[in-house]
Amino acid sequence: MAMLEPATPSRSTTSSGAPVATPDRAETVKQLNLIAIVAILDVLLLGPLLWASITERESLVSILGPAHGFGFILLLGLVIRGVVEERWGWWFPALVVITLGPVGSLAGDYIVRRDLRPRRR
Repeated sequence: MAMLEPATPSRSTTSSGAPVATPDRAETVKQLNLIAIVAILDVLLLGPLLWASITERESLVSILGPAHGFGFILLLGLVIRGVVEERWGWWFPALVVITLGPVGSLAGDYIVRRDLRPRRR
């Protein structure tokens, strides 16, 4: 596993030369870790939810359904927060919506982590 850089924001400049803080790598990884945990918990709820739905166990569906829905909303909020903080683009929330949650979250997590790795020459 690669060593992470210190948690200090890197600085870049705008076209006018004004300094702009860009998201630092350690904070991005921290946010990705939170997204991965929520996505894994949400996907673990999805299996029993589907089983309960297929077997018509309405009392279980009434508990697992809202829990899974909350997980989806939380994932969407976390990836939108990353867009607002300029950690990644709007493709990440779009991926979460299109795949209905955990699968897209984990795929986006993989893509962002891959892009964070130092490139070999």
